[in-house]
Amino acid sequence: MKSIRLKGIGRSESGGRRTEDGIQKTEDGGRKTEDGGRKTEGGRRRTEDRRRRTEDGRQRTEDGRRRAEDGGRKTVMGDKIRSFRDLKVYQAAFSLQQEIFEMTKGFSKEELFSLTDQIRRSSRSIGANLAEAWHKRRYQAHFVSKLSDSDGEQAETQHWLDTALACKYVSADDHNHLMNKCMQIGRMLGKMMANPESFCKRHNGSIRST
Repeated sequence: MKSIRLKGIGRSESGGRRTEDGIQKTEDGGRKTEDGGRKTEGGRRRTEDRRRRTEDGRQRTEDGRRRAEDGGRKTVMGDKIRSFRDLKVYQAAFSLQQEIFEMTKGFSKEELFSLTDQIRRSSRSIGANLAEAWHKRRYQAHFVSKLSDSDGEQAETQHWLDTALACKYVSADDHNHLMNKCMQIGRMLGKMMANPESFCKRHNGSIRST
C-alpha cells in the first residue's frame, strides 16, 4: 500500500514539474514573441529612417539643381555680379563652346566650311548674345530679346549635335553629354527671361554698377 502511495506521489510531482516546465516554456515563448515584435518594430524604424534620409538626399539634390539653374544672379558668396563673366549661365555656355571646339577638331575635312563651322558659330553665339544682353539691362525688352537670341543659338547647337551624331562624328555618350549641357543652359536662360526684373533693377534712377 505504501509503495502504491509513493508511486502516486512521484507521478504527481513529475506531473507538477512538467506543468511548471510547460508554463516556463510558454513564458519563454512569450518573451521570444515580444523580442521578435521589438526586432520587427526596430526594423521598421530603420527602414523609415533610411527612407527619410533618401528623401532628404533627393531634396538636397533638387535644391542644388535649382541653385545651379537660377541664371547666376549671385555668386557663391552672395556678392553682386560685376560682369557677364560672373553669370553661371555664361560660364556654362563658354565651357560648352570650348568642348565643341575640341570635339570638332576630329570632324572630316569636308565639313570644315559646313558642319564644323556651323556648330562652332552657334555654340559661340550663346555666350556672345549673353554678353550683349548683360549690357542692355537698362532696357528690359532689349535684355529679354538678346536672351531669346542666346536661347535660339543653343537650340541650333542641339540641331548640329544631332547632325554630328547622325554622321557618326560623335559617340552617343558625347552627344548626350553635350545635349544635357545645352538643355541646362536653356533652362537657365528660360528662368532669366521669366524674371528679367531681377537683373534689370534700377538704383537711384540708373542701373546698378555690376
